[in-house]
Amino acid sequence: MNKKISPPDWFSVLLVVDVQKDFCPGGALAVREGDRVVPVLNRAIELFQKKGLSVYATRDWHPKNHCSFREQGGPWPPHCIQDSPGAEFHPDLELPVEAMVISKAMRPEADAYSGFEGTNLELYLKRKGTRRIFIGGLTTDYCVKNSVLDARRMGFETVFLIDAIRAVDVKPGDGDKAIEAMKKAGAFPATLPDLE
Repeated sequence: MNKKISPPDWFSVLLVVDVQKDFCPGGALAVREGDRVVPVLNRAIELFQKKGLSVYATRDWHPKNHCSFREQGGPWPPHCIQDSPGAEFHPDLELPVEAMVISKAMRPEADAYSGFEGTNLELYLKRKGTRRIFIGGLTTDYCVKNSVLDARRMGFETVFLIDAIRAVDVKPGDGDKAIEAMKKAGAFPATLPDLE
């Protein structure tokens, strides 16, 4: 750790990225150990709830003919199709009832790796007076990375939970490169104990 991370305060939110069945073992686009992020995120959620802080959760919410699917010329197998079992959050993820769910990539012609892309997430956070975002979820090298980079571009102090992310690693080392890109953008890596 290059910097001591101060615990979440009134200007902090937790963003849980795409912890959906299709990205976990047994899913259509399974990430190795994708389900391992769930217990860490559950503890983070509990910590934020105890402090009365907001939790947001993004999800891929694709139409059946989404441009990211191989049948449409995209790189991925069909996944996280709207209202399908694979699009559901992991059954062990303990999202609060009041957590705001942000659906993304809902139009056939537009992909969105970032939780900010094509959504109102930035507006919601700025209306709340949010200054700092803690981010964890799936996957390190796609939706987590792009959400972190957008958060930094929008001026939020950004912390990514290194023990609550996993990479697709289409090419070996993609996850490590994503971590370096997030650090280079000014985001800070932290582990759950750093928050407590």
